[in-house]
Amino acid sequence: MSDTPVPILMYHSVATAPNDATRELSVAPEAFAEQLALLGDLDFTPVNTADLAASWRSGKPLPERPVLITFDDGYEGVHRHALPALAQHGFAATLFVSTGWIRGAHDTGGGLDTMLDWDQVRELAGTDVEIGGHSHTHPQLDQLDDDSLRAELVRCREIVADELGAVPVSFAYPYGYSSRRVRHAVREAGFAQALAVGNDLARRRQGPYALRRVTVRRSTGVEEFARLVEGRAIARNFARDRALTQGYAMVRRARQVRRKASRSRV
Repeated sequence: MSDTPVPILMYHSVATAPNDATRELSVAPEAFAEQLALLGDLDFTPVNTADLAASWRSGKPLPERPVLITFDDGYEGVHRHALPALAQHGFAATLFVSTGWIRGAHDTGGGLDTMLDWDQVRELAGTDVEIGGHSHTHPQLDQLDDDSLRAELVRCREIVADELGAVPVSFAYPYGYSSRRVRHAVREAGFAQALAVGNDLARRRQGPYALRRVTVRRSTGVEEFARLVEGRAIARNFARDRALTQGYAMVRRARQVRRKASRSRV
């Protein structure tokens, strides 16, 4: 079975004037449109997350030069700016929603900028956009106890199912980080596949619950974007990110050791 690497692009906000909280991980609408045009020029075929995972499970071939376009959190600009561009090119995508950030009955007020409402999410789902889960309140999942972790995952899945009439099958980890316990909980909650970050191309051998993505930022120029989707010089582009991630992982492990030690003394 082929283990050809596939670029999975991770977007957040698509906005003309993002706020400070989302600026770095936002993309200007003009840049997003240019990036989609480049994917077309390079003969990439966008597929959604469920289709990629199903293909890798079954051995069914993917289209030539597959690519995934994914959005995290649920910012309003995905509907306002990204949807028309996706429709123009006939491209599939996946949107991972933090259900407590979507405007409406379940809103916890935690959204970082103007968020989608459920009517907009339904409109996206009615096009070629898969809707996946991204937890309920966007916490650091590995820092939660077992009950809170399960509640975040199950509540997210149930709300999406209730609002859209279809159970989500794909998940993306908030902050891109997961642990073995978190991955097991995501599987137990009923999600069939999950995306991390990792800033690398996705490969079947990574497993369905740890597929890697490449971050697209406001600073990503079109030449850099071309290198990313072609899998060229990714390690150099994200060297600083990798160093920060490794350092952060050490901090997280230290926190977990302290918590376990504290519990054992009680």
